[in-house]
Amino acid sequence: MGAKAFDVKDLSLAEKGLQRIEWADREMPVLRRIRERFERERPLAGVRIAACLHVTTETANLIRTLQAGGAEVALCASNPLSTQDDVAAALVRFFEVPVFAIKGEDTETYYRHIQACLAHRPHITMDDGADLVSTLHKERPEWMAQIVGGTEETTTGVIRLRAMAREGVLAYPIIAVNDARTKHLFDNRYGTGQSTIDGIMRTTNILLAGRTVVVAGYGWCGRGIAMRARGMGAHVIVTEVDPLRALEAAMDGFRVLPMAEAAREGDLFITATGNIHVLDQPHFMVMKDGAIMANAGHFNVEINLPALRALSGGEPRRVRAFVDEYTLPDGRRLYVLAEGRLVNLAAAEGHPSAVMDMSFANQALSVEYLVRHGPSLDRQVYPVPEAIDRTVARLKLETMGIRIDTLTPEQERYLASWEEGT
Repeated sequence: MGAKAFDVKDLSLAEKGLQRIEWADREMPVLRRIRERFERERPLAGVRIAACLHVTTETANLIRTLQAGGAEVALCASNPLSTQDDVAAALVRFFEVPVFAIKGEDTETYYRHIQACLAHRPHITMDDGADLVSTLHKERPEWMAQIVGGTEETTTGVIRLRAMAREGVLAYPIIAVNDARTKHLFDNRYGTGQSTIDGIMRTTNILLAGRTVVVAGYGWCGRGIAMRARGMGAHVIVTEVDPLRALEAAMDGFRVLPMAEAAREGDLFITATGNIHVLDQPHFMVMKDGAIMANAGHFNVEINLPALRALSGGEPRRVRAFVDEYTLPDGRRLYVLAEGRLVNLAAAEGHPSAVMDMSFANQALSVEYLVRHGPSLDRQVYPVPEAIDRTVARLKLETMGIRIDTLTPEQERYLASWEEGT
């Protein structure tokens, strides 16, 4: 590779990164099976892919799978704090992937890396948060004629892309991998639930048992976080704006309160809404001394940090790795983890590999689908095809050693008929 073919922190970290990539691969048997098939069939031969994803061990195994299919992949980070520098180095050194990602990069570098990734003139885009797609639409519209489709990994990105489709500006079809049942039912619930708590534990080492944890949002991510926090002995309060989700949280046994009330009770606050200023100045004004705030959403907008800085009169004090202390005029101290960015990746290692196995299997198979069918699709956001979702579930069960029943011909006839009743 040339000197400008990548931008990572330190290539000497590559050996360590390779070991971690191989460890993660042990927990990703579905993706391995797809990789083996891709090596035989080469369905992505000659396809250029620009991927804006969290640069983690699991992502590395996805990139290896796409390469096995014949694709040329360039990779940049989808969040300034989520890159694992040793993994980035290993991808460059051992797999010759053009990687543009450094943990802790500033906003200017973040977008420069996106531009560098796009400079590979992709046929397929893979995104996690839609920053790459939005940059492409705003700044490189002349490059879009050759793009046949894209995939989107997370809820926040799907929301942005659907807004683009509604406004008629989306230039090519996107598959919403986030909406696959084998993604949101497991990755969002079990992955985010476990990894968010893991990130908080690593940064604070607090005891959750007996504390009051406020979870903002009861989507699939919020469900998982609330479930895991309760499992560790916390008293969990859920806040919501959707009456159906609030009702579900109540029937799942959680207290449901408006944030204005929950703010007075919480010891730990975790946002998982995808919206802006979920924790805001009125909430900071009534929080307990020592309250801790963490964000599990994709962007760092759920906690209103400018308002918190204004209240405290300046920049925070770093008291532990990824823990910032804001002291208010009355002496109360409030703590923000990972600069308000997604705590599971900024301060820990993200989701367990076993759950990302399904999410990235969906990604790989969706890319294959787009190569075959993208030119015939409208410029809309599409769900993952049902056949792909079921294939991923079936493969996961097989790799877990779990067998299930099949319908008998008699049962199939019964379900297809309307004549038989009581």
